[in-house]
Amino acid sequence: MVYVCTLCGYTYDEAVGDPDNGIAPGTKFDELPDDFVCPLCGVGKDQFEAQ
Repeated sequence: MVYVCTLCGYTYDEAVGDPDNGIAPGTKFDELPDDFVCPLCGVGKDQFEAQ
């Protein structure tokens, strides 16, 4: 599943994760910590939409 930040367009792909920020490939969006923020603009998980 892919999630997109509605503010800046950053894409979080569960298959890829975010290795630059310590998130391993295969990490589900729901498994991200509650304090996860968009690495580009800093908004919270509630600002992401599933694509």
